[in-house]
Amino acid sequence: MPPSVVVVIREDPLKTHRPVEALRIALGLAAGDNPVTVILLDRAPLLLTEDTSELLDTEILEKYLPSLKQLKIPFIVPVGARAEFPFDAGFDIRESSSRDIEALVSSSDRVLAF
Repeated sequence: MPPSVVVVIREDPLKTHRPVEALRIALGLAAGDNPVTVILLDRAPLLLTEDTSELLDTEILEKYLPSLKQLKIPFIVPVGARAEFPFDAGFDIRESSSRDIEALVSSSDRVLAF
């Protein structure tokens, strides 16, 4: 069985280019046989909101979003994120407790953190 991969993004996409780059990497990893899950913490859930125009690298992000939707890459956000962020309905987004997020990270074969 291929190793599971978790990409954890916690940097603010309003302040740095790294969150968009992390999504690009996650998309590339998902093109292979590895099951990939993306965890969005702090302000990183902004990447999947209906209006991304204020984010850094918006033009690059818009190139990747359709593929992330089509591949149905699972995104994990903290409980309560749906109330705070107006998510685009096309994504596979699940709210999880901090304990469940911790368990997912610790049980994964590979973890990339941004």
